[in-house]
Amino acid sequence: MNARIALALALAALGLWTAAGFLPALIWAAILATTLWPLYTTFAQRIASGPSAAALIFTLIVALVLFTPMALAIYQIAEQGDVLVGWVKRAGESGVEVPDWLARLPIAAESLQQWWRNNLSDPKAATAWLKTVNMDDASNLLRTFGAQLLHRLFLMFFSLVAGFVLLRNGRLLASRFLETCDKLFGEAGEGLMEKMVDATRGTVNGTVLVAAGEGLLIGVGYLIAGVPNAIIFTILTTALAMLPFGAWVAFSAAALMLASNGGSELAAAGVFFWGAIVMFAGDHFVWPTLVGDSARLPFLLAFVGIFGGLTAFGLLGLFLGPVIMAALMVVWREWIFRPVVSDTAA
Repeated sequence: MNARIALALALAALGLWTAAGFLPALIWAAILATTLWPLYTTFAQRIASGPSAAALIFTLIVALVLFTPMALAIYQIAEQGDVLVGWVKRAGESGVEVPDWLARLPIAAESLQQWWRNNLSDPKAATAWLKTVNMDDASNLLRTFGAQLLHRLFLMFFSLVAGFVLLRNGRLLASRFLETCDKLFGEAGEGLMEKMVDATRGTVNGTVLVAAGEGLLIGVGYLIAGVPNAIIFTILTTALAMLPFGAWVAFSAAALMLASNGGSELAAAGVFFWGAIVMFAGDHFVWPTLVGDSARLPFLLAFVGIFGGLTAFGLLGLFLGPVIMAALMVVWREWIFRPVVSDTAA
């Protein structure tokens, strides 16, 4: 028995070490499959083409939903890159006048205007300042970014392929997994797995719902303030709200664009502060409450699980943190403090 345990542990460690580069993608696939399983089963019942076809069509729909916001964000970044190239060319040829919105900034407006006049308004000074930018470092940064982007896209594609396999064989894999937990931990193991599944679904659903609500509320602020391309900014804000500090970047950029396109500084400040209020309330109160209720976690543990998971595991910890806390609570409540039933004499 000791030899079998040692061999099993060694093989498990070797397998994890072999798959280390793909573990994040596999975990993402497991999270997606676990969260979308109820929706997939409803979808598969209406598709009479077999489990493989249903899983493939459903995976393609998920890929479309995931890739559309990313493609839109990349398009916007590329479009702004063309604007930046044109701005650099114009600065070297004729200089760039101090924009009107710079004078309306509440802090350090005069200092920034003076720096702009000294470095960008004069073509010679602008050319000299632009030469100080290390283009080799910029080129290396772009190459690194491109390589990382391709790597991330490949991992996302692998996650979708793994998700397709998990959906197609979901019932078999779930039954085998529960049997394994039952043999290792007894009936308590099945309860632990159920709580972890509930925590995963609650975290993902809570994240999506809160991000959608935050994006729509901030989007209303865009429309009222008159932000250019308010609909696109709303879509980007909703998508980026699922990432840590992503929505802050979106509504800050919207406020700057509003100020630089002739909008009032009061409206730009209103966009920023409205976005900050919505994000603070959503991230610190609504989100932990939804996740805690779904995973049956106290507010404090849900809060620690979410933000502690982000600190420990990065973006993946956004979902792993509450799952770990839910498993800890199950072990504490049901394994340690489970009431012991004693036989009484008749």
